[in-house]
Amino acid sequence: MKIKFKKLTETAKTPTRGSEYAAGYDLYADTDKEITIQPHATAMVGTGLSVAIPEGYFGAIFARSGLASKRGLRPANCVGVCDSDYRGEYIVALHNDTDQIRSIEPGERIAQLVVMPFLSVEFEETDELDDTERGAGGFGSTGTK
Repeated sequence: MKIKFKKLTETAKTPTRGSEYAAGYDLYADTDKEITIQPHATAMVGTGLSVAIPEGYFGAIFARSGLASKRGLRPANCVGVCDSDYRGEYIVALHNDTDQIRSIEPGERIAQLVVMPFLSVEFEETDELDDTERGAGGFGSTGTK
């Protein structure tokens, strides 16, 4: 599948994969100076890219595991959803989960984009739902310990 994208600035970087079988494509900070993120705060970090995701798919913006586990930085909404009809800049809201100031350097990898299919559904209101063995059991209801 070919995904068309547009560089909105001269410094924007094309998304890349870390390996041949990687599901995610790294997104890069498109900034001309270091971005500082205060403890427990969120900063909007642009990528300088707009992307044309095909109909029937969406772009999911996930954390980069190293950035999250080693530096405590992750997308503020945990997973961003970029719909196929969105043509604006991909911006990552990076949240600092630590008690220390963190920073992002120009051109640093900040998140990963995974292109995923989805099902378009219609919701139909009803008075009754099918019974299941689980029923209305919620959090922890299926665990044995």
